[in-house]
Parts: sequence; structure tokens; C-alpha cells
Amino acid sequence: MIDVVQIQKILPHRYPFLLIDRVIDLVPSQSIEAYKNVTIGEQIFQGHFPDHPIYPGVMIIEGMAQAGGVLAFKSMDEEGQDDTKNKVVYFMSIDKAKFRSPVKPGDKLVYKLDVLKHRGNIWVLDAKAYVDDKLVAEAELKAMIVDK
Repeated sequence: MIDVVQIQKILPHRYPFLLIDRVIDLVPSQSIEAYKNVTIGEQIFQGHFPDHPIYPGVMIIEGMAQAGGVLAFKSMDEEGQDDTKNKVVYFMSIDKAKFRSPVKPGDKLVYKLDVLKHRGNIWVLDAKAYVDDKLVAEAELKAMIVDK
């Protein structure tokens, strides 16, 4: 298990844009499971939407990508690449994105990602998001690890 303090040592993101609270399972170079507790205190709900709060799909995608970043960096650590502190993850593409059900305050958003392909500094991930074991979003994410 990786808590939010440890996540902040891996990712450069900070409040209000750190979108994962905990990693509950990680198999280097294979998969990760992480979650975010969505609360009414999120800044995003001030404008999306004040009388009908819905967690934006782009934030779900970003949360999945952050989980993928943790997976990539921890995998690189396992491979003995110790220069990850000077690296950052860039999106290359988001494909096959689908939003199946709205996410609301009070939901526990669980991200499950599997590595489809990893070659050099390129990662392709199958990403899914769940609330109460119900699929709420999915996408295929392609990212590149680059120097800061």
C-alpha cells in the first residue's frame, strides 16, 4: 500500500490537482489499483455544477493517468533506474475513452490499470474507473516518460 505522502514523493502533482489518495495494489510493469475519495469539498464542484455536482470526466482520466504515472515510476525503480526524480510523465494520446455513469460526491473512485505495452520510455495502459464495482469510465492511455 502506498499512502498520499508517499505518492507525493513519486508524482509532482499537488492539491488541488493530486487526484489519487492511495495505491492499494501494484505489480511493477503489470498493473496498479488506486483510489480517490470524491468529496463535496473538491474545488471543481464550485463550477461543475453548483446545484448538481458531477465529477468531470477529464478529472477521472487525469486520475487514471496519475495512477499510471505511479505504476511507471515504481516499475522503473524496480528495474534499477534511480533517476526518476528528474522525470515527468507526458500524455501522448487518450483513445477509446467512454464515460458510463456519473461520479458524485461521496463516491470512492477506484482506478484499475493494466500495462498493454511498455517499450523504452513509452507506456500504453488499459485504464478503468469504478464506483462500487460498477464501471464508470475507461480509456486507453499512452504516455511518455521524459526529463523535466
